[in-house]
Amino acid sequence: MEHITLLIGIVIVTALVFDFTNGFHDTANAMATTISTGALKPKTAVAMSAALNLVGAFLSVEVAKTISGGIIDEGAGIRPEVIFAGLVGAIVWNLLTWLAGLPSSSSHALFGGLIGATLVSVGIGGVNADAVVMKVLIPAVAAPIVAGIAATAATRLTYRLARNRAEEDSAKGYRAGQIASAALVSLAHGTNDAQKTMGVITLALITGGVLAPQADPPLWVIASAGIAIALGTYLGGWRIIRTMGKGITDIQPPQGFAAQTGAAVTILASSHLGFALSTTQVCSGAVMGSGLGRKGGVVRWSTAGRMVIAWGLTLPAAALVAAGAAFLAGQGTWGVTTVAVLGVAICGAIWAASRRKPVDHSNVNDVAPAESAAPAGVVTAALQSVAPPPAGSTTAGAGTIEGIPAQSTTRSPATSAVR
Repeated sequence: MEHITLLIGIVIVTALVFDFTNGFHDTANAMATTISTGALKPKTAVAMSAALNLVGAFLSVEVAKTISGGIIDEGAGIRPEVIFAGLVGAIVWNLLTWLAGLPSSSSHALFGGLIGATLVSVGIGGVNADAVVMKVLIPAVAAPIVAGIAATAATRLTYRLARNRAEEDSAKGYRAGQIASAALVSLAHGTNDAQKTMGVITLALITGGVLAPQADPPLWVIASAGIAIALGTYLGGWRIIRTMGKGITDIQPPQGFAAQTGAAVTILASSHLGFALSTTQVCSGAVMGSGLGRKGGVVRWSTAGRMVIAWGLTLPAAALVAAGAAFLAGQGTWGVTTVAVLGVAICGAIWAASRRKPVDHSNVNDVAPAESAAPAGVVTAALQSVAPPPAGSTTAGAGTIEGIPAQSTTRSPATSAVR
């Protein structure tokens, strides 16, 4: 029992680390458009988002119940080391996509990690296939489409209502509206994403015999998950903020307001229904919809396509990493220790790689130089195929992969409006 207690403690700490990465990975969901249009300064934006994520964590536990007693069958012999392996897979994928600046789904990384580890440890009977389809896969497809359609309609309506007003006057009003809608998205994010970690910790406590099956998350679990995601949010995932704010489309204040409002409504509705959807996919879909909704607006489909590929890879990639981790962890204490050491080493290597070209609050809106025209090797080409183009650049396709440099241009507001 002493060993199990120690292992549960390790699982809880690892879950909070995942929650932390979830926070900085998903900061862009609420604040990318607000930062890119200048409605809020970067540090102010992430501080506000962090506080509201913490508040949102206390508003509901429906999504946490979906994780702790829905996706994985808690009575199928799931052990704490299985959950630990699943979390390691999710963390590694989160950090890899953060390094590439891709707004992938932290939620699907978590689901993939748990599913992959469970399949290796107890077999397919440990996964509730119906719950995966109804509460993960269907929302994954529907949510970005719904949010995109809503944002497209809202953007068109917004520009129509403001067509007889001076652009400067309407911009001020929409910047204020962006702040309010960004606050709503942050609150909604707390009600959905913070609960996923609550559900994982609760599942670990149930499998360790600390809580009864179907138990709600204890207050200390809710508070710790809320604090962890808030701290991660405050650090800011600046690489992904750059992609969301500058890489998909040229965002103007009316578009930012429409995109955030549509995303917030979608997320809050799903939280109420207990759907553990990807807030990243919802917000990305809304940003693309806002680009389609503005007359003369443009969506960089090459970037959007790479994002969609990353979305599709997230669940199976995290599952594959977690499956390997579960195999090792199942060998006993030395296996769990090996997984922990390898996980820390991989995360450290990713962090070191990110320091070569750091992105932070001081340069998140800067236009990056064009990529080098040197021919890319196999590994470089593979990374570029899923990496976003430099902020402010327009590309007709994956030109950098074929040795053709992307053209980077700095446009005036007037030029952006024409586009």
